[in-house]
Amino acid sequence: MVFKTLLSVFMQPSKLDEILGLELQRRRIKIGWSQEYLAETTGLHRTYISQLERGLKSPSIRVLSHITKALGITMSEFLQAVEESLSADRTRD
Repeated sequence: MVFKTLLSVFMQPSKLDEILGLELQRRRIKIGWSQEYLAETTGLHRTYISQLERGLKSPSIRVLSHITKALGITMSEFLQAVEESLSADRTRD
């Protein structure tokens, strides 16, 4: 599955960034945090969080680790949700 996800990265980087951003936003809102609070908690800038959520930027592994740790989830849990959304999106096309 990891290889399938990596293949998707090269095939549809903008769709991946979009879905990753939506999942980040969903998780943040679920726990009731603002972008400002997530930024403060992770040491990132609020505008960067906004860019991630809108699919305009791709986080590094290190940044993703900081974000998922702050959200109280593992990177694999987060990426699995992203992969499932990517798969569902492909079946709709």
